[in-house]
Amino acid sequence: MPADSSASQSPAFRTMPVDASPVGASAFDTSAVAASAAALPGLIPDLDWVTDTSRVARLSQDFAWFSPVLKRQLADKSADIAVRPRTEDELRRVVAACAAANVPITIRGSGTGNYGQAIPLHGGVVLDMSGYNGFCWARNGVGRAQAGIRLAQFDEYARKSGLELRWLPSTFRSATLGGLFGGGFGGAGSITYGPLAAPGNVLGIKVMTVEAEPRILELRGADAMLLHHAYGTNGIVLEVEVALAPVQSWMECVAVFDGFDEAVDFAAAVASGPGMIKKEICLLAAPIPSYMTALADHLPDGCHAVLLVLAESSEPGMLGLLDAFGGRITYRKSAEDVIESRKTLIEFTWNHTTLHAMKIDKSLTYIQSAFDPTRYVQQIKDIHRELDGEVLMHLEFLRTKEGAINCSGLQLIRFSTEERLQELMQMHRDRGVHINNPHVYVVEDGKQGKPNPAVLAKKADFDPQGLLNPGKLRAWEQRATLLAEGAI
Repeated sequence: MPADSSASQSPAFRTMPVDASPVGASAFDTSAVAASAAALPGLIPDLDWVTDTSRVARLSQDFAWFSPVLKRQLADKSADIAVRPRTEDELRRVVAACAAANVPITIRGSGTGNYGQAIPLHGGVVLDMSGYNGFCWARNGVGRAQAGIRLAQFDEYARKSGLELRWLPSTFRSATLGGLFGGGFGGAGSITYGPLAAPGNVLGIKVMTVEAEPRILELRGADAMLLHHAYGTNGIVLEVEVALAPVQSWMECVAVFDGFDEAVDFAAAVASGPGMIKKEICLLAAPIPSYMTALADHLPDGCHAVLLVLAESSEPGMLGLLDAFGGRITYRKSAEDVIESRKTLIEFTWNHTTLHAMKIDKSLTYIQSAFDPTRYVQQIKDIHRELDGEVLMHLEFLRTKEGAINCSGLQLIRFSTEERLQELMQMHRDRGVHINNPHVYVVEDGKQGKPNPAVLAKKADFDPQGLLNPGKLRAWEQRATLLAEGAI
């Protein structure tokens, strides 16, 4: 995902290598954890416990298999038991029991994450939040809901008040609000509002601590964002309050081009055009369109495709640019048609692109890159010329957290070896392209980049026993060393 500059603004830390080896094992006796976890239903019998081994195993997985590296590293990981609380009181009782018995907790939304966020490394309990899914309210451009609500449901409720979510990941039908906050980025809508991390998008959260007597706290603004994209390692998010947008009539179309450079220039022109209201601009370079089989009738062989979701009032401006860059429209649906069909091009973008492609070619994997907003178009063209055939360009145009027009690459990679995968990512870095490594499961080794003392402080306050998703936060696992080095 695009680089998050907040890490670089934290107090000085010794920077960890991006591809650092996994952190050391947390101090958990797996046999003791399993025995304590097995005893929990007897202590709290009125909750919805999942004890069947196969069902627990399913609830212990996410889309980490997108990465051949994570697939290998996490193949044998599973919780011992799962539970689906539906009220705050049920959550409180589960958390208190786990704290008393020293049982690890891994929070799960719907498991649509890609980095092993929801995969327990040390057994224990999967806390399935999907039953804690109430909608609270939407008013004055702001909405609030419980963490387990599906994003599509949140959006549906908000629309009754003339509002809509500012961003929709491609997994919006199943992904939860808490899951997006804890392990996601943004998605469609980021071209206008930037990622979740942009100031003003997430306004507040309600949090439960992991203690024998759990506390409930309200965090606002920057304080709340210390739990964002931390994989549920430093607090249990109960509710999320977000800024909303006015409802728009979104039409969708596909523009195709014979030349890659023309497709990039067109997409960049639409992205930067201030007079057009956009929700999604996605570029799929050949041969990626050939993997989108449901759109095959609209994607000529060898084409480079740009998928667009625009306000209907912005279509004339887009068509003027299309003519200037020599493209043509092969697919178009009005806003009314999109609503009636209940199908959207958004489900061919972001990491749904990866999913569709891997269904056709199982040798593929992907990387995540953030270009330099001052020269991103040229960087894209240079890398495409150099690595075309091995690195297939999938680009998502967006605003950065600071507001600049840029794009995130979710390039598809023809996987050969882990060593070559690392070489390809390093080749991007050498050309000034930041890599948010999707082949690691430790927070700091991916997007965060290095230990953040403020994140660690929240962990120490909200989860003093280190029970939340242990093994995923390097700062906690190495806190003694970091303290000795004066890094914290």
